[in-house]
Amino acid sequence: MKKVLLALTALAAFTGSASAADLAARPYTKAPAAPVAYAPSWTGCYIGAGGGGAMTNNDNNVFDTATGVQLTRNSTSGARGWFGTVQGGCDYQFNNWVVGAFADYDFMDVHGDAQLFPGFAGQQKQDWQWAVGARVGYLIFPQLLTYVSGGYTQGHWKSTNLNALGFAPALTSPGFTKNGWFIGTGDEYALNFLPGLFWKTEYRYSEFDRVNLTLNDFATGVPVGFSTTEKLREHSVRSELVYRFNWGGPLVAKY
Repeated sequence: MKKVLLALTALAAFTGSASAADLAARPYTKAPAAPVAYAPSWTGCYIGAGGGGAMTNNDNNVFDTATGVQLTRNSTSGARGWFGTVQGGCDYQFNNWVVGAFADYDFMDVHGDAQLFPGFAGQQKQDWQWAVGARVGYLIFPQLLTYVSGGYTQGHWKSTNLNALGFAPALTSPGFTKNGWFIGTGDEYALNFLPGLFWKTEYRYSEFDRVNLTLNDFATGVPVGFSTTEKLREHSVRSELVYRFNWGGPLVAKY
């Protein structure tokens, strides 16, 4: 009996030692590394396309063509609509700052009723606009740029036929192209799922030079002796997908 107890005691001691040895021999496992945040380079050229909405105000009055005497009080008419846009540009990043230049062209359908002569109204429509400008931005995060923009713009408005109380057109105002300037602000975000693809949204205010237009008889095209002076101001919001052709690899901003 004593031999059996001694054998069991020895076996237990041997088993405990073996278990302790097993615990001490567990291999070391390194903790998984934290994912590295995507930090795109903003240096490079790009192309973009998208669309948006625009709202235009037209401050106008009628004056005598021969004497220049104002005949009506100032009035404001409005236009609303949509547009598609294409854009190209280049940027340069240094630390958290991004500077660049760009150009864009808008295909527009922005229209509204305009009363350019007392008792006569018609549809005034803007059909295109282009702009060239520059922007300066700051990287809030490596993927997010907020910026301000400004530059030169030019827009075109089609001719407007004016009628009274829905009858056939009696007067016509010729189409025109006017130069102007714009200022804007926006954000641009790098989309992580496809390197090089960005999403940009921008608000813009544009103001155009004043235009003086003669009012003509619709049937004959002969001036009727009156003209209208118009000052156009535009608010627009645009959103675009941008693909950037980077000049180099990722550049990590300092935060």
